[in-house]
Amino acid sequence: MLIVYDPLYGDHLRGAGQIESPDRVEVVASRLRDEGHFGAPLAARDVTDLELYRVHSHDYVELVKRECAQRTGGASALSTGDVVVDQASLAVARRAAGGAVVAIETAATTRKPVFALVRPPGHHAERSRGMGFCLFNNAAVAARAYRATFGGRVLIVDFDYHHGNGTQDVAGDGLSYVSTHARPAYPGTGDGNVDVPDGVVVNVPLPASGVSTERFVATWERLLPEIARVAKPDAIVVSAGFDYVKGDPVGDLGVGVEAAGHLAAAINATALECDAALAYVLEGGYDVDALTDSIRQIVIASDANVSRGSGARLD
Repeated sequence: MLIVYDPLYGDHLRGAGQIESPDRVEVVASRLRDEGHFGAPLAARDVTDLELYRVHSHDYVELVKRECAQRTGGASALSTGDVVVDQASLAVARRAAGGAVVAIETAATTRKPVFALVRPPGHHAERSRGMGFCLFNNAAVAARAYRATFGGRVLIVDFDYHHGNGTQDVAGDGLSYVSTHARPAYPGTGDGNVDVPDGVVVNVPLPASGVSTERFVATWERLLPEIARVAKPDAIVVSAGFDYVKGDPVGDLGVGVEAAGHLAAAINATALECDAALAYVLEGGYDVDALTDSIRQIVIASDANVSRGSGARLD
């Protein structure tokens, strides 16, 4: 499996004592490299303003530029909400969104699955508001970039503990979205399905008290083929958040860490049957050991299925 990574990802909120910390990518990258699962990483790039404007408003992008530049004295919350930034955050967020774009474009041209090991995460970032730990919506930016370059339809698959309100906010116009998430939990959205033009939005709330590993995996094994038949994706972007794992300090659905490999198998099978380009983009997951194990399983499952043929589209 190809991996997109950049050392710059560690510079956002370094030393700020935030749980969304540099360890989430630096430690994971180091461990995977030591185990032989990393290889030569694909170089990320900075996202352009034009690519951001496909998802975020001009005013919001300018606000992020201005307020990050003002954080000379340390980290504090962005004026749009609860996302904490420092002076390095704009540069890192640009490189994170750009890394997600590189991932889906590489997947489209090589026909191999790609994992974007990026931070900060993105799925809470709406058109005009940063939320949670998210500045720019990496997965949505990648999806829109794919459509601009290759055309076709994109499905964003989100198994993070939290609902991707920002991704739902920009769905439609060839972009579909499907999510499982804890309910009630931050950000308090994702109660039901949403009608969008030229797209599908399907939400499957799960009890915040937890579900079994078997139920979590089975939900996705049943859900993905059904959604794919309707959405007919040419590309799949996975908002890969692993805070559903038992013991995660931010999420925790009680699901075993072994679920990641089963999720990857189901997603890879759906991508193969749809003949869809496939890219994973890191979202949540705040226990570094569980995060490493989960991503390792994604890599191993994807490598096992790396010979992906042309496939037959679902009708």
